[in-house]
Amino acid sequence: MTAVEEKPARLISGPGMLLVWFYGVMVVGAVSRSAFQISTEFDRAPLAYSLSAVAGLVYAFITYTLVRGGERARRAALFCCAAELAGVLLVGTWTLVDRSAFPDATVWSYYGAGYVFIPVLLPLSAVYWLRKARDQRSS
Repeated sequence: MTAVEEKPARLISGPGMLLVWFYGVMVVGAVSRSAFQISTEFDRAPLAYSLSAVAGLVYAFITYTLVRGGERARRAALFCCAAELAGVLLVGTWTLVDRSAFPDATVWSYYGAGYVFIPVLLPLSAVYWLRKARDQRSS
């Protein structure tokens, strides 16, 4: 880093640190659950287990961008949080409308009910925090 380059603005101060903690917990939960299910019973519910693995990867990327900091990371995290929320809403609705589509639950089934609704609340909180972080920098 040269003297001219600035250190990326932190995204994990205050409530941002709580977001990192929650996303970290969700990474561990989603990845470990899907890894076990994919390796032991993938043929039972391939869509559900694959979606849980994708959720875990999304959580991991969001965690990374929050820790990395900077405007580019903030925008990437904001995009991924919006995609995460869309996924939770889509899968949550799908599991309510067609219960037979998922023989086993995903992280996002029933809007994250199996995870105390954290999967639907977390992206809402993160989007709020990331937008607030942008507004604080621009003022």
